[in-house]
Amino acid sequence: MENVACNGSGDSQTVFYLTGIPSLQKSLFLPIFFLFLLFYLLILVGNTLILVAVVTDPSLHKPMYFFLVNLSALDILFTTTTVPKMLSLFLLGDHFLTFPSCFLQMYLFHSFSCSEAFILVVMAYDRYVAICRPLHYPVHMTPQTNAALAASAWITALLLPIPAVVQTSQMAFDSITYIYHCFCDHLALVQASCSDTNPQTLMGFCIAMVVSFLPLLLVLLSYACILASVLRINSREGRSKAFSTCSSHLLVVGTYYSSIAIAYVAYRADLPQDFHIMGNVVYAILTPVLNPLIYTLRNKDVKAAITKMAHHQDMKNVRKP
Repeated sequence: MENVACNGSGDSQTVFYLTGIPSLQKSLFLPIFFLFLLFYLLILVGNTLILVAVVTDPSLHKPMYFFLVNLSALDILFTTTTVPKMLSLFLLGDHFLTFPSCFLQMYLFHSFSCSEAFILVVMAYDRYVAICRPLHYPVHMTPQTNAALAASAWITALLLPIPAVVQTSQMAFDSITYIYHCFCDHLALVQASCSDTNPQTLMGFCIAMVVSFLPLLLVLLSYACILASVLRINSREGRSKAFSTCSSHLLVVGTYYSSIAIAYVAYRADLPQDFHIMGNVVYAILTPVLNPLIYTLRNKDVKAAITKMAHHQDMKNVRKP
């Protein structure tokens, strides 16, 4: 299908065509659909279990798990903005998105991605106060402070992508615009435009720096202080206990920034376009899949709460006539 003349600016008449993974054979669409569906179900079930366990178990009503609830909710929202459309694309061949739908998806995807980075910073700060200033922990990490920190992360992340979304929506697009991606990513939309892409590419790069490297620096600074504090602990058991409280968060941070690195390398390296797309898809799915596994396997409190919840449910089923 040939593109028609380019519009003067984006408008509600523009329709976006998601190509998916261009060189992927149609015979592989169904296996890819089931693979993504499996990942999505794991994300929904795993993160919902954590949400229910933390809310229902009084022993988990602590700042660390309050922020974990925020992280789990983010993972569900983050993947729900993109994965259902990808499933529809691979199963039904549903390639089209309207102008408002595409920009809403782009906005939510980048907002929730920013929120995750900021929540990881807040969790690192929580671990810093718990280990480096344990006597001040009850004073610093009050419920009001925790709510303010979480709300700040959410609100900042919801506001940050707005300039890029608004400016991108004002770019010129064909009436039928082909987006070489599985969802409406900012860079893919910019590259599909008829306008000069340099200003938007620069803005996207600057926002990526703010939401990726600045939070990473803050996390690394927190853990540098934590490491210095832990090394001053005399007993090996004390050091081991202190490190164990950080291990799950460190693994989550490592997974999150590894997926960003994969997406960045796939984009910057001289690779076929399919690798660029898959790098972004890995970023969209990898962390939300692994987060609940990390916290249920590595964190004894969460694991115990989920086990107790499952045992309680089994007992209720046994008691039913």
